[in-house]
Amino acid sequence: MQNPKHGFATRAIHDGQQPDAQTGAVNVPIYLTSTYQQEEIGKHKGHEYARLTNPTRDALEVSLCSLEGGTSAHCFASGMAALTALCTMMRAGDHVVCSDNVYGGTSRLFNQVLSGYGIAFTYVDTSDPANVARALRPETRLVHIETPTNPMMTLTDIAAVAEVCHASGVELSVDNTFLSPYLQQPIALGADIVMHSTTKFLNGHSDGLGGVLVGTRPEHAERFRYVQKCTGGILSPFESYLLLRGVKTLAVRMRQHDANGRVVAEFLRRHPRVRQVYYPGLAEHPQHALALRQQTGFGSMITIETGSRENANALVRRLRLAVLAESLGGVETLVCHPATMTHAALGAEGRARLGITDGLLRLSVGIEDVADILADLDQALAGMP
Repeated sequence: MQNPKHGFATRAIHDGQQPDAQTGAVNVPIYLTSTYQQEEIGKHKGHEYARLTNPTRDALEVSLCSLEGGTSAHCFASGMAALTALCTMMRAGDHVVCSDNVYGGTSRLFNQVLSGYGIAFTYVDTSDPANVARALRPETRLVHIETPTNPMMTLTDIAAVAEVCHASGVELSVDNTFLSPYLQQPIALGADIVMHSTTKFLNGHSDGLGGVLVGTRPEHAERFRYVQKCTGGILSPFESYLLLRGVKTLAVRMRQHDANGRVVAEFLRRHPRVRQVYYPGLAEHPQHALALRQQTGFGSMITIETGSRENANALVRRLRLAVLAESLGGVETLVCHPATMTHAALGAEGRARLGITDGLLRLSVGIEDVADILADLDQALAGMP
């Protein structure tokens, strides 16, 4: 049972996760079943088939709905599966406005798959709400934003863009993966739908894929539940269990991620071999004031410019603690090279347009002792030519 009066950490531990009525187990069981016994024709105990519902996934959806402040949550097999489900609201002839600097997989899905079904996409710099207003058309159905963006850490004023959208009868969806509901609450700022790659901070342990859509209207619940039923891209019971476990520690993990991120960003800002640091928590970030206003922390995602691919490679080859890998949001510090990993599909021209150079590295600062993170980065930077 949800209690909106409880604090975030309490809800993360308890909402949707009551002790098992039959055994008293304090953790939600993993219901490894594909089907359910029915008492008689047309009479069952709330579950018919595991593609439709599963008690472990149901508990997770209640939990995530509570944390984002929505009215329903729907879990999918990956973040991309969740994004695909979001776009099933579109029909041929519909139009979507999207942040121009989003995860490369998002633009790949839009440009190379969904555009073939007659859906049009326009990419704009959503950090200026006026750009969104100019891009809207009579056939626009959705505006989809990331804030902060991946990997350039540009912010969008959620409340301002929501106002633009709603004035034209357009829905706003926000990818909240980088900050989690602990550090940013898009629905409270006017968003209609929130999505996550739950693989990242919500899971927090780099051991499971997943995605979620959190809606605010009855039609969202009806649509996304129907998509789960029809397409079958649902989250497995075991992955749901892993995510429930991860969410329980979300508050304490995010506090440490945020604390470490601030220290590492300041260290990198002062380091003579780092050309530039992109982190909204730094006072010189052009949208620092917006970060203070719409976030409750700055998080642990930091992007740095090393100057060249050779410099970037020299740095990552010397890492001893941090790990060179795609993904983010785990307890360990991860370093990503966007040009060859997350944004490779954009091509050199597309990356150049967004400022994604070959020397760019994206850091997901973990929750290790921050002195150890700094020491590792310092010795790795010393190896740059």
